[in-house]
Amino acid sequence: MTTQAKTPALDLGRLLGEASAQFRGLDINRSGQWPPLPRAAACGFVAAVVVALGWFLLVSDAAGTLQTERGREPALKQDFRNKLTQAVNLEELRKQKLQVEEYVTQLERQLPGRAEMDALLSDINQAGIGRGLQFELFRPGQVVVRDYYAELPIAIRVSGRYHDFGAFTADVANLSRIVTLHNLVITVPSAAGARDAAPAGSGLLTMEATARTYRYLDAAEIAEQRRVAAEEARRAGGRR
Repeated sequence: MTTQAKTPALDLGRLLGEASAQFRGLDINRSGQWPPLPRAAACGFVAAVVVALGWFLLVSDAAGTLQTERGREPALKQDFRNKLTQAVNLEELRKQKLQVEEYVTQLERQLPGRAEMDALLSDINQAGIGRGLQFELFRPGQVVVRDYYAELPIAIRVSGRYHDFGAFTADVANLSRIVTLHNLVITVPSAAGARDAAPAGSGLLTMEATARTYRYLDAAEIAEQRRVAAEEARRAGGRR
């Protein structure tokens, strides 16, 4: 007959009583002499406090920075794709850059210098006379200086036939220098408003417009423009 060994029953009440007894009468000034359970609990509490402080002081800031960088990720990816496309097409972009520079150079050549303005005004006048138009007004206005060029408006009023006006505007557009026409107004001369009004049925009309021609600034004018801009910037900075 086999005899089975009896396993002693676990007395939870006794264990809890012993554990609670270790926490009684603890002296904070003699923590090194505490029983094992209080010392382990104190170490766990200190570790938890250190972890919590580390989280709030270090990890939380790092987590915010990480979230910010994650928000930037889509934009950075798109920027990378754009730059990758440019890198792949770098040679083609360089060719386009050269083409644009050549085009700009051609446009600059169409801008007369200060010494060529009189000849250009004569060309505009001759373009109208060559089409049989009669100039009643040809008055250059005040030069308007832009950043890198100057603009000269010219008020003109000519009389002639409608198709001659069209030919004149085409001739002006085909001049070697850039000339543009603005605010074109074509009217029938009135006998009440003009001493030399055209007779009825003659087909003569009057065209008023503003011709604008452009010239590039010479080195002295560009230097003056930069000086004025620097002076304005200095004054604006002084008013702040």
